[in-house]
Amino acid sequence: MHTQSLEPWQHHHVFGQDRPHGGERRVLLVAVLTAVMMVVEIVGGIAFGSMALLADGLHMGSHFAALSIAYVAYVYARRHATDHRFSFGTGKINALAGYSSALLLALFALVMAAECAERLLSPVPIAFSDALLVAVVGLVVNGVSALLLGHREDDDHAGHGHQPGHTHAGHHAHDHTPQQGKGHHHDHEQARPRDHNLRGAYLHVIADALTSVLAILALLGGKYFGWSWLDATIGIVGAVMVGHWALGLLRSSGFVLLDREVEESVTATVRAAIESDDARVADLHLWSVGTAGYAAALSVVSEQPLTAEDYKRRLPPAARIVHATVEVHRCPGDADKAQCLDREGN
Repeated sequence: MHTQSLEPWQHHHVFGQDRPHGGERRVLLVAVLTAVMMVVEIVGGIAFGSMALLADGLHMGSHFAALSIAYVAYVYARRHATDHRFSFGTGKINALAGYSSALLLALFALVMAAECAERLLSPVPIAFSDALLVAVVGLVVNGVSALLLGHREDDDHAGHGHQPGHTHAGHHAHDHTPQQGKGHHHDHEQARPRDHNLRGAYLHVIADALTSVLAILALLGGKYFGWSWLDATIGIVGAVMVGHWALGLLRSSGFVLLDREVEESVTATVRAAIESDDARVADLHLWSVGTAGYAAALSVVSEQPLTAEDYKRRLPPAARIVHATVEVHRCPGDADKAQCLDREGN
């Protein structure tokens, strides 16, 4: 019976998710700021009999819910980072939260458009001065929130983690180390996976800021020029823009959840690095495992193959591959290389 320790061949799938994310604290601050503003507006609306204040306070409640989802996702991903039931770590929880935020954002756009359409068909008197005050205060709050959330989410992300990796010997190998070549490369920014969770929270804040700006313009037009219809019309324009943002976030976060292949530029970089001699890549798959980076599975065919470890060392740091599985196959010199590639790629 085999009695040696398997520890040298075992590995983790944490990829930095066990440490606080740079966006976690900022999302919490914005959520608290939004909650305070929501309570102040609701209490003020009830106390002063202002429907504008009350409506905006209730409206901010939807954004507070989205921000809460974002924060809970960060905390959950961190606390369950070492749970072995998550095959590739908890990085995709952020994408799931971003997808959920996009759904809420799309719902907000639909409700906004429906309400504006109803106002166009059945105009109601507008208290321009009260509404302007609410819009200006909301814009200030959202401006501060946007500044808090607008920084690069990965600047202080723990996903860089150049921790020692564990690999399997032989021709089938797994690598769980961010490829360490010659240090950090500035061109790796183009390959950095997006934090859909933080982007979802940011878009909610920007959407609210946009509605505040459009509302101010419309209310000024109504107050000084009598264009009461402008409020609802501009509101519909804003709803279309917010809906467009929501669809974009749904698309990008959905691709991550469905393990869609990464950008062709990243794939081409990996393929070119491996095929620096007679080696050819018969099969290549790259997918996101969170903001830390990508996972890769590739099959290499060569007449004089190197070890799987040698090919893994060729993986460029710019690709940010944190988990790699490499299969190596020998193609005899008298064989048709095209047939070898076709056989091993299927």
